Amino acid sequence: MNDRIRHPGLRAKRMSADDAAALIRPGMTVAMSGFTGAGYPKAVPQALAARMERAHGNGETFRINVLTGASTAPELDGALARAEGVELRLPYQSDPAMRERINAGTLDYLDIHLSHVAQHTWYGFFGEIDVAVVEVAGIREDGSLIPSSSVGNNKTWLDQAQRVVLEVNRWQPAALEGMHDIYYGTALPPHRKPIPLVAPDDRIGEPYLRCGPDKVVAVVETDAPDRNSPFNPPDAVSQQIAAHLLDFFAHEIQRGRLTPQLLPLQSGVGNITNAVLAGLASSGYRDLTAFTEVIQDGMLDLLKRGVVRVASATSFSLSPAGIDEFLAHVDSYRERIVLRTQEISNHPELVRRLGCIAMNGMIEVDLYGNVNSTHVAGSKIMNGIGGSGDFARNAYLSVFMSPSTAKGGAISGIVPMASHVDHTEHDVMVVVTEQGLADLRGLAPKQRAQRIIDRCTHPDYRPMLQDYFDRACRDSYGKHTPHLLDEALSWHQRFVETGTMRQ
Repeated sequence: MNDRIRHPGLRAKRMSADDAAALIRPGMTVAMSGFTGAGYPKAVPQALAARMERAHGNGETFRINVLTGASTAPELDGALARAEGVELRLPYQSDPAMRERINAGTLDYLDIHLSHVAQHTWYGFFGEIDVAVVEVAGIREDGSLIPSSSVGNNKTWLDQAQRVVLEVNRWQPAALEGMHDIYYGTALPPHRKPIPLVAPDDRIGEPYLRCGPDKVVAVVETDAPDRNSPFNPPDAVSQQIAAHLLDFFAHEIQRGRLTPQLLPLQSGVGNITNAVLAGLASSGYRDLTAFTEVIQDGMLDLLKRGVVRVASATSFSLSPAGIDEFLAHVDSYRERIVLRTQEISNHPELVRRLGCIAMNGMIEVDLYGNVNSTHVAGSKIMNGIGGSGDFARNAYLSVFMSPSTAKGGAISGIVPMASHVDHTEHDVMVVVTEQGLADLRGLAPKQRAQRIIDRCTHPDYRPMLQDYFDRACRDSYGKHTPHLLDEALSWHQRFVETGTMRQ
């Protein structure tokens, strides 16, 4: 590993994962790298979980606060959750064991916009960061760090933590060096200055992370892959949703509101957005750009085929096949991919300046366009808001996509009133299901409602929703945004009690 750890002083701080984990004590706030299953520490969290399990077996309490970039993997979130070792988790998670404990009320979870995490840390809202555990691809002679497959909040963790543990992962390709753009020009009010980025491929920082060698207390060597699940091929529903959105893009180009190069794309992770990306290739688009959070398989394919010229993000989220493709052609991708810190990739100022097209998933949307992207029946968290709010609120176009039903038709994706609201009607411009697309721009509330009913609702639920809306327009206390408050959430209550929203 000497070729990966080239700083003599830090090479002397090498130790086992067990010894490094021993530096973390109960009650600490620990910031860890990782964003969407990439670039997370692989060894220290598992060693820490084993310590927690031993402590609990001896009747001792060993819990910590865990901050990351976004979701990680079973070796981190899953291991710590199963060890009952997490007091507080933020800002985004997707691990089943972690989710189970959050929804059982035994673990506190703070769901916040990803763009807010760094500045809230600098403000001190989360208290002191005791230890940062950060994966890197290498350490240079001068002590600067070569970031790995995600950047996330690593700059902030290294700046703010009292002590730093580095995992140097040989599995991460050495050719990642030069792909990153770490901007050190952010400041807190009243000293902020405009961020000098006006195009997705602008480089405004440096390729390396800074960390004073004296702050580093341990260096752990690893050789372990990122854990990302393969994506299923787009199903018929995903392809229908993609087709509706691509037709909409063509219409917007015809009307002169978009050019054939569209605008910088942002897409959430999943099969629907992969289907949209695949559709862009087959529809003849070329010379597109992306300013997004995550590079997934679909985006990698567009880069390879020349459909997308450059993609800016903060992390990869690749299937095993996608990882193989990236590693086989990493020198080529390095010229067309820029990985930035999360506070830049999700920065509202930049999203607004670039005029992004934001495409994100949802759990449900109500009659008036309020979107719930995080909770089932208003109280059970799924993963979190992630960066969708950063983009939707500031995008040139904000699009939310979902099948019109779930659970074999037992749940309608279109409901009278959203049981939880992450994106208000003011931030939602376009709603798409396999049934159709509702362009809500320029429409008053009742016009929005009728368009969503007509274009997006599944036929099994359309008469129910129309009946509710008609009675609400007639009997509601107010007629601007009509609701029947005594039954607005009755669909969700019926699902909780009977397992279906159907009457």
